[in-house]
Amino acid sequence: MTTPTPARLAGLLLPWLVAAVLAGCSRPEPAPEPVRSVKVLTVGSGTFQSSHEYAGEVRPRIESRLGFRVAGKIVRRQAEVGQRVKPGQLLAQLDPQDYRLAADASRAQVAAALTNRDLAAADYKRYAVLRDQNFISGAELERRDTTLKAAQAQLEQAQAQLAAQSNQARYTDLVADVAGVVTAIEAEPGQVVAAGSAVVRIAQDGPRDVVFSVPEDKVAAIRPGSAVAVRAWASGGDFKGRVREVAASADPVTRTYAVKVGLDGAEQPPLGATATVVPEGLGLAGSAVIKLPTSALRQEGAATAVWVLDQPTMTVRSQPVQVTTADGNEAVIAGGLQPGMMVVSAGVHVLSPGQKVRIYEDKASAAVLGAAAQVPPAAVQPVVNK
Repeated sequence: MTTPTPARLAGLLLPWLVAAVLAGCSRPEPAPEPVRSVKVLTVGSGTFQSSHEYAGEVRPRIESRLGFRVAGKIVRRQAEVGQRVKPGQLLAQLDPQDYRLAADASRAQVAAALTNRDLAAADYKRYAVLRDQNFISGAELERRDTTLKAAQAQLEQAQAQLAAQSNQARYTDLVADVAGVVTAIEAEPGQVVAAGSAVVRIAQDGPRDVVFSVPEDKVAAIRPGSAVAVRAWASGGDFKGRVREVAASADPVTRTYAVKVGLDGAEQPPLGATATVVPEGLGLAGSAVIKLPTSALRQEGAATAVWVLDQPTMTVRSQPVQVTTADGNEAVIAGGLQPGMMVVSAGVHVLSPGQKVRIYEDKASAAVLGAAAQVPPAAVQPVVNK
């Protein structure tokens, strides 16, 4: 028997070694993707349960900011926050000394003008007698008449100035012109205020409003005159009202629109009270909608989507949906789904398009079904209707 040489032996082993190396470098077959269990629900039409509620504040229908009609230094303030006032009640006072001196000066001017008028009247009377006796000409009498009319005009001017200065002196007393409640004090004794500056704020007695704010996407549904249900937070009392005013522009800070609701009836909630407001124009309770749990939603780029189960192939596909609002812990779907579709409600973030899945069954249900399957037919007692 011939012994193979080393060269012949290497030539025989080389193909086997190459095959082994190639086999080691080739990629292994990928493992089959696992079939995931998912929870599904059938899309149906439900009813909207919640309603849009807003927090509002009870405010007076009319709130006046009262101020002095003249400038000066406040020497006394009688009004206090929360005090009820009546028409004519004194609220605050300015230092009246300057205005009294001005009134005295005007009174002296009236006395001087009265004296000049009386002198001119005496002259005219005397010259009228001389004219009747033809001692003077008619032109001279007309000159005296003109002097009398000028003196009378000066007297009337002085009297008007005296009346104005007297009013200025009276304006140093700030009095309430309506009945109401003092809600704010905006100036203190010792402060120098300009004419017209607010000193006291009064909430007038009478109808009251509930003021609340709505976002931009809801303001179009609220119309003046629409009904609103109001509930006082502290007392729990229910009130009926109607939208009286909707702001034409948004608040520059909150970017919301203020809505004023006028309350009906003689009974009114206290000023400053917090109230829950439910606008009728935003009420969706009882309307038929499609709702999904938030666990079924996922973000796909800029859109919101869900996984829809294809029952014949048991695979899932992505379906974009439009979400309008929330109803409790559920999302209200406006478009993208039809009743009868099966949607994955849990485990949506581990799925991919076309992936095979199976419907998840909890252990309790499986145990009940298994126990029912093991019961022999003879153990089942027939039910006899009596």
